[in-house]
Amino acid sequence: MKAKLYKDYLLKHLQDPERAAGYLTECYKLGEAEFLIALRDVVEAHGGIGQISKAARLNRENLYRLLSHGGNPTLASLNTILAVLGLKLEFAPDKKAP
Repeated sequence: MKAKLYKDYLLKHLQDPERAAGYLTECYKLGEAEFLIALRDVVEAHGGIGQISKAARLNRENLYRLLSHGGNPTLASLNTILAVLGLKLEFAPDKKAP
């Protein structure tokens, strides 16, 4: 039951673009698989695969595949999904780099 409550809490908070952006950023730092799981969570928080695929004009089955564990979204498809979610991809200098 606690996992369900956490998932509900997470999805509610991921509806906020600032929180969604922070969540995706932190999960991206953990790795590709973690990022794809996080992106699926954000998609779910914004209405799910069906609604996002329609808004992004992407085939539903392709979107499922892109967001799967072994998915490999292109930069174009990732940007399309993020745009529908009200997010954008950004880069920042690595302050640890020489």
